[in-house]
Amino acid sequence: MTPAALPDDDAACLRDAAEFVRDHETDTLLRLLLPGLDGPETRALTDRCRFSHAALLVFPEDPDALRRDLAACGLAIDAEPQPSVVVRARLAARYRRDPADLDVRILRPEVLGLDGNRRMVEVFALTTPPDSDLRAIAALERWERNEAHVAFEVDWPDPLVLHGLRSILARHGATPDGGGYNPHEDGTVFYYAAPADSKAGYRRMELFVRGDHQDVLDVHLAEHRAGQAGNTLLTLFTGAWTTQALAAFAELRIPDAMSAHAGTDTATLAQVTGTHPDRLARLLRYLAALGIVTGHRNGFRLTEAGALLREDGQYSMRPLALMYGGPFYESFSDLAHTVRTGQEAFEHRFGENHFAHFAGRPELADLFQRSMAASSRMFDPVPDHPVFARAAARRVVVDVAGGNGELLARILTAHPHLRGTLLEQPHVVESARRTMRDADCAERCDYVSGGFADVPSGGDVYVLSRVLHDWEDDRCHEILGACSRAMAADADLLVVERVLADHGPAALATAWDLHMMCNVGGRERGLGHYQRLFAAAGLELVATSPLPLDATLMHVRKSSGLS
Repeated sequence: MTPAALPDDDAACLRDAAEFVRDHETDTLLRLLLPGLDGPETRALTDRCRFSHAALLVFPEDPDALRRDLAACGLAIDAEPQPSVVVRARLAARYRRDPADLDVRILRPEVLGLDGNRRMVEVFALTTPPDSDLRAIAALERWERNEAHVAFEVDWPDPLVLHGLRSILARHGATPDGGGYNPHEDGTVFYYAAPADSKAGYRRMELFVRGDHQDVLDVHLAEHRAGQAGNTLLTLFTGAWTTQALAAFAELRIPDAMSAHAGTDTATLAQVTGTHPDRLARLLRYLAALGIVTGHRNGFRLTEAGALLREDGQYSMRPLALMYGGPFYESFSDLAHTVRTGQEAFEHRFGENHFAHFAGRPELADLFQRSMAASSRMFDPVPDHPVFARAAARRVVVDVAGGNGELLARILTAHPHLRGTLLEQPHVVESARRTMRDADCAERCDYVSGGFADVPSGGDVYVLSRVLHDWEDDRCHEILGACSRAMAADADLLVVERVLADHGPAALATAWDLHMMCNVGGRERGLGHYQRLFAAAGLELVATSPLPLDATLMHVRKSSGLS
C-alpha cells in the first residue's frame, strides 16, 4: 500500500478545517472572533472584507503524495503549490533556523460554503521526512497551532480603509501578530491574535490585501514588536523551569516508561512511574510545548528529542539532564559572582573547584563521565579522519585526558591495526578500562595515570577532545607544550572543541562559553585564538572539519622546521 503523505493528526485537522469553512459566513464569524462588535462596526467590516479561508500547517512526509491525501479529505486542487514567504519567515524566526532549510508551500483547495460562496482551506505544507530534525518542530507546531488562523480578504485596498479596519480590530482586543508581503502572490498579510473572549475556536486571524502596502505594514509590525518585548522576556525568564522540567522527566525515568508502554494513558503512566496523575499530566503538557512529547489520542508519546532522555537509548542524554539540573544548575545561581569577581561560581558555591569536587564523590564523578559520553555523537566522523588509515606509519593513538575512553574505543574499533594509550587521573582510569572491555579493545590499550605533565612520547596520533576549553590560556600553553614535546616531527594532533564563530547567529559554543566561565574557569575560543595557542607551542593548524553538535575537529601538526 502506498504510504500516506500526512500523519493521521494532520488529516483530521484538514477535515475539521474544511467543515469549519463550509459552516461559517463572514458576519457570524466576525461576531465569534470579536464578541463585542456592535451593528455598525459589523457592517463596516462586512462591507469591506469577506471570510476567505481557514488555514493550518501540516507536515507531509512525501510532498508528491500530498494532493492524494487532500483529495481523501474532500479537498481537491488543480493549481501548483506556491512558496510561503511569510510563514517560512515566522518559522525560521521562532526556531532560529535558516529560512532556506524550510521549504514551506501553500495549497488552496476550494470549499463551497452553505451560503453558496466559494472559500478555501489554506494549507501550509512543510515537508518533514521521517528522519528529519524538523520532526520536533512539527510536534510543537501541532500542539501550539501557531499558524492556524481564519482569514478575511479586504476588498477595498485603500490605506485609509486599512487603518480603519485595524482600529476596529484593536478596539475589540485583537493584537498585531506579525505579517509580511508575499511577492509570489502580490499580497500583504496582517496577522492578529484574537481577543481572549473569542469563541471562534481559532486564536489568530488574518487580513489579506492585494498589493504591497508597506507603509501600513510597517506600522502594524512596529506594534507587534512592541507587544512582543514583554512576552520575550517572560519566556526567557522561564528557562530555569525548562531545565528542571527536563531533569525531573529524566530523574523519574518517565521516558523509559513511555517507551515501554506506548499508547498508555496518563493515569496508567503515573501508576507505572509512581507519580501523581494530575501533576504528571501537567508536566507532560509543559514538555509538549517544548517538543519533548506530543499529545496523542491516548495521552502523550515521546518525540525524537524526548527519546534521547531514555536511560537505555543510544546517545542517551539523561546524564546531561541530571547534571544540568543538579550541580551545574546550582552553580549558575552564582553567575553574578563570577561576572563580578572572576572566580568560578562552582567553586564559590561548593567550596572547591569542579574537578576536585567530582573526584571526591564517586557518584558525581560517574555521572559527569556519563554526561560527557552523552554528547559522544560528535565523535561519529572522527575515526574516518585520514590520519588513522595510514597503517604502515600510524600505530599508536594517545588520548590525552581521554575521560571514559569513549572516543579512543571508537578509533580502535574502526582501525584494528592501531594500539591506544589513554592518559587520565587515577579515579577515571577504571571507567576507561570498562569502556575498552565493552568495546573488545582491552588488549590493544594501555593506561597512564597522571596529569598533563605526563603526556607519553612515542604516539603517532595525539588526541585532545574537549580539554582545552576547560582552561584559560596559560594552562592551555602548558598542555599544548607537553603534547608538542611528546610528539615526533611527523606526529599528528587532533583537537575536538566547539569553536566560536567570528560572525553569524549565536551557536552552541556561545552558550558553552558561559558554562565554562561559570563552572571551570575555562572558555570557548574562535579559530584565530586556537591558532595563536598552537603557534605558541610550536604547532600549526593544518585543517578543520565540522562535527555533529556544533563541534569542530582541528588537525594540528608541528610547525615546519621543528622537531
